[in-house]
Amino acid sequence: MSAIFNRLAFAALCCAIAAPAGAQLVERKDLSYAVAKTIAENALEDCKARGYAVAAVVVDRGGNTVVALRADNASVHTMENARRKAYTAMTFKMTTGDFIKEMATRPVRREQTTLPNVIAIDGGVPIKVGNDVIGGVGVSGSPGVDEPCVNAGLDKVKAQLQ
Repeated sequence: MSAIFNRLAFAALCCAIAAPAGAQLVERKDLSYAVAKTIAENALEDCKARGYAVAAVVVDRGGNTVVALRADNASVHTMENARRKAYTAMTFKMTTGDFIKEMATRPVRREQTTLPNVIAIDGGVPIKVGNDVIGGVGVSGSPGVDEPCVNAGLDKVKAQLQ
C-alpha cells in the first residue's frame, strides 16, 4: 500500500509542477498612448526651443506607430525619417547613433539598412523599461540635435518607465 501511495503522490506532484509551467503567460509592460504622446510633444517642444521645426514619431514594441507629430514648417521628409529612426531604435534595441557606429566594425549593420523601415541616421532612441525595449522614438529635422530632443521627451516620462 505504501508503494502505491508513494507513486500516486509522486504523480500528483509532477502534475502540479508541470501544469502551471505550461499555462504561464508572459507579463510585460506596453507603451500607452498617453506616454507616447507626452514623449513626442516634449521632443517637438525641445527642438522648437532650439529653433528647429521637426517631426517626432513613437512606435510600440511591434514597430506600429502610436503617435506621429509634425511641427509647423517641418520639412516634407521629416515624418518618414522620424518613423524609420524610431523603428530602427526599437528593432535593434539601441540608438540609431550606436547603430551607425557599429557599421564600422560589424559589416552586417550596413546590410541591415536594406531591410524595410531601417535607417542609419542619428535621432532614434529605444524606449526601455529596465532592459525591456517597449518601443522607440525618432525625431527628424534638426541638424545634429535630433537625439537630444528625443531625450528631452523621454525625460518627461522617466518616472513612468520604471
